[in-house]
Amino acid sequence: MNPRRLIVTSALPYANGAIHIGHLVEYLQTDFWVRFQKMRGHTCVYVCADDTHGTPVMIRARQEGITPEALIARSHEEHARDFREFEVAFDNYYTTHSPENRAFCEAIHARMAASSSLTSRRLPQLYCEHDAMFLPDRFVKGTCPKCRAADQYGDSCDRCGATYATSDLADARCAVCGRPPVLRESEH
Repeated sequence: MNPRRLIVTSALPYANGAIHIGHLVEYLQTDFWVRFQKMRGHTCVYVCADDTHGTPVMIRARQEGITPEALIARSHEEHARDFREFEVAFDNYYTTHSPENRAFCEAIHARMAASSSLTSRRLPQLYCEHDAMFLPDRFVKGTCPKCRAADQYGDSCDRCGATYATSDLADARCAVCGRPPVLRESEH
C-alpha cells in the first residue's frame, strides 16, 4: 500500500454559541476516520476552525452587549475545550478571525480584481436608519410574502419553506431595534 497524504476538515462551527451533540456527531465521525487513516500509515492532518464571520456572530454579540471580537475569543476557548473533553484530536484548531486568513482573502481578492474577474453593481438593500447599518437577511424579520406567517427572517420562511428576497418580506422590521427599515442602494 502506498502511503497517502490527506488533509481533512469538518464544517466550521459558528462562533456564536456552544457546541452541541448535533455538532459533535460530525466531528467524532471525522476524528474516527482520521485516526483510522493514521493507523493505516497515511499522513493525515485534521484541521478545523471557528467560523467567525457572518450574521450569527454579529447578532449574538449584540444580544450579549459585547464586541464580536470578545464573543469570538470566548467561543474559541469554549469550543476548543469541548473538543478536547470529547477527545476530538485536531492537528490544528484555529479561527477564521486571523491575520493569516485576512492576508489570504485579500491576496485572492487582489488577484481576482487584477484579472477583471470581479464586477460591482448597485443593489437595493434594506437599511436601518436607527442603527445606521445595512441589514443582512438575519437582521430583518417580518411576514412571509407567501403564507403570511409572522416573525420570519428576511430570506426564508420556517413555516412554509419559501425563500424570497429580503425586500419582499411584508411588514419588515430591523431585528435589532424593531423599527421598519428603508430601501437604499449599496455597491456590491
